[in-house]
Amino acid sequence: MVTALYPGTFDPVTYGHVDIVKRAALVFDQVLVAVYDMPPKSLLFTTEERVGLFRDSIKDIRNARVVPFTGLVVKFAEQAGAKVMIRGLRAGQDFEYEFDMSLMNKHMAPEIESVYMMSSLAFQFLSASRVKEVVQLGGDVTSFVPENVVRALKAKLQQTAREGR
Repeated sequence: MVTALYPGTFDPVTYGHVDIVKRAALVFDQVLVAVYDMPPKSLLFTTEERVGLFRDSIKDIRNARVVPFTGLVVKFAEQAGAKVMIRGLRAGQDFEYEFDMSLMNKHMAPEIESVYMMSSLAFQFLSASRVKEVVQLGGDVTSFVPENVVRALKAKLQQTAREGR
C-alpha cells in the first residue's frame, strides 16, 4: 500500500488543491493531506480552521484524509509512512521553488520520492494568496474555492472588520 503525502499551508484550500487530491487519490492507495501548523507567513485561518475546511472539501474522497503537522515535512512523511510526497505545479512560476525544495528533501530523506502533478488548465492561475486578495477587495471567488470556504472567507472578513484589523 502506497501512502502519498500532500503538504501545504492551504490558506485557504482552493479548487486547485482539491483537484490535486482527487487525481492523486486515483493513483495512490492513500492520500494524506498535511496542513502545516506553524508556517513562517501570516495566515488568515488557524490550523484547525484550515484542516476543517479541507476535510469538508474532500469528504467524498474515501482514500484521502487531512491532518495537521509541524516541523520538517520529510520527518512527518517518515512518521506517517508516506513513500511519496505530492506537489502541484502551475505554469512556470512554481518550478524553481519546488526544484530547490525537492533537492533539499531528497538530501534529508532519500527514500521519499517527490511526485509533481501539473495543475489542471482551469487552475493554472489560481493561488490561495490571490483568492484572499480578491475576496478582501470585494470580488467573487465562488469559482475558485468550495462553498464552505466562501462562507468561511466572508465570516473571517466580517470578524476582521469588527475587530478593526
